[in-house]
Amino acid sequence: MPRKGITGHDEWVVTEALATALVALEQLPPKHQPRAHMEDIRKLLANGRETATVSLHLAQAKCRLNPHLDPLGIYEEYGISSDLYG
Repeated sequence: MPRKGITGHDEWVVTEALATALVALEQLPPKHQPRAHMEDIRKLLANGRETATVSLHLAQAKCRLNPHLDPLGIYEEYGISSDLYG
């Protein structure tokens, strides 16, 4: 069976990259945040994806970029209930 795309999971890779980029940019001081580009990233990330899926990718990215923070708090920040992962 042929792979779909280049890696076989291109959409997942792009979603992870966009989520990680957006979370990283949000952590910059406000005067250094490229707001227009961040809005474009949000649009690309949301395109064709369920809101819950986007929230999950963003929460996972924030956990990866901030291993010192409480993961449960991060998931709740993105509207993901502890009922879903606990």
